[in-house]
Amino acid sequence: MYASFCLLGHPLGHSLSPFLHRRLMALAAVDGDYTLQDIDPGVFSEDAVRLLKTVNGCNVTIPYKQAIVPLLDRLEGKAALYQTVNTVAVTADGTVGYNTDAEGFLQALRRADIPLQGRVRLLGAGGAATVFACEAALNGCEVTIHKPRNLRAAEVLCARVRDVAPHAVCRIATEDDDEAIDLLLNATPVGMHPHTEDCPADDRLLTRCAAVFDAIYNPRTTRLLERAAASGAKTAGGMAMLVCQAAAAQTLWHGVTFRADDIDTLIEDAYREMEVSFA
Repeated sequence: MYASFCLLGHPLGHSLSPFLHRRLMALAAVDGDYTLQDIDPGVFSEDAVRLLKTVNGCNVTIPYKQAIVPLLDRLEGKAALYQTVNTVAVTADGTVGYNTDAEGFLQALRRADIPLQGRVRLLGAGGAATVFACEAALNGCEVTIHKPRNLRAAEVLCARVRDVAPHAVCRIATEDDDEAIDLLLNATPVGMHPHTEDCPADDRLLTRCAAVFDAIYNPRTTRLLERAAASGAKTAGGMAMLVCQAAAAQTLWHGVTFRADDIDTLIEDAYREMEVSFA
């Protein structure tokens, strides 16, 4: 049976999602397609509800990961815990929201041999930051949101972390300090193509980091990762997370699993596709 999937977001522009999901469906021998659906915020609710009646599932990206929640029949797993959705399955029982960003994030760290432990410093306070902070807290980490631009958003994020992990330490650092950092997580778009010269952290912070994970995948080596590596930190970029969260979505939709070497190949192919698409 032919299956139809899509990505909901705005603005979408160039996206690797169709490339990734079409490759994953080919690996899983699924007959179907994956398209982009750029929906204007002014008509999101109406258009999203209408679209969900025509597809077998979808992924959700900025700015709709929270906006999609009230439109769904129920949430499962991490989506229910975090109230943020990036994957929707359309089933006979209704529309079900999931969050595979968490699995993609954890898989990316494992692939880079970066432990999620100790003192974690977080850049950002949005949707991706919520996943990072909550996963870190659930793993027993001390979470610090570093000099947030939006203090209110950071306060809301800390409250969410404490809801998820009541005994966790989550605080906000509004000024520089001298604390050693086991892992710095960038959940901001600072340094993303085409603004590749930008960096969300200064050298004073980076010299205190044992490891740095940047959720940005374009460019492959961001200025943040470049400067962190120069300071002696172990580093990892965001492409593995992007690919692994897509694979986790396919597992939810089709019950399929993928070989580790196939994922490795897809990560490298995705970088090559990115270089062509964004040239």
